[in-house]
Amino acid sequence: MAKKAKLSTPEWILGGYDSKADWEKAKGIKGKKKGKSFSIKVCPKCGSKEVSIVLGGGEGKGSKGWECKKCGWKGKEVGKLELNEDEFMKYLDEKGEEVA
Repeated sequence: MAKKAKLSTPEWILGGYDSKADWEKAKGIKGKKKGKSFSIKVCPKCGSKEVSIVLGGGEGKGSKGWECKKCGWKGKEVGKLELNEDEFMKYLDEKGEEVA
């Protein structure tokens, strides 16, 4: 027979708070974002969204980094743009992608 795991008292109760939300607010913990977010890679030099990954050339070599198709930038650190679902759908419409 498997052992039962012991339950522990949550930190917010041990701290004397009335709710988890009060405890998170007092500790400076931000709540989770509501809805799905999408990350788009952008060029750190020109801001273009036309970036692609450069592969190492051999099996198991991994990637060499990123490159921008617009300005020719190459590097390891690429910028990220976080979009919510509505912004992402607008981005796809502007790009001309078909959404199923």
